[in-house]
Order: sequence, then C-alpha cells, then structure tokens
Amino acid sequence: MIVGRILWFIIVALIVFWLLGLIFKIGGGLIHIILVVAGIIFILQLITGRRSV
Repeated sequence: MIVGRILWFIIVALIVFWLLGLIFKIGGGLIHIILVVAGIIFILQLITGRRSV
C-alpha cells in the first residue's frame, strides 16, 4: 500500500519536473530517461496486477 503511494508520488513529481524542464529548457535528457523508466514501471505494474503487501 505504501509502495503504491510512493510510486504515484514519484510519477507525479517526474511529470512536474519534466514539464518544468520543457518550459524552462533545464534538466537535459536525464529527466526524460527517468520519466520513461517510471512510465515503464507503471505500465508493468498495471499489466501484472501485482498488489503490494
């Protein structure tokens, strides 16, 4: 349960930082790579349907 909340927090924070990076041209490509990794993890969690204990 807490892992799911942490994952959601990370995803939201990355999207906010990604948008700030696009607007102000900061952060380089690193935030894009991290955002893609977070998206892949999120999609895998949805597909597998695993629930945290």
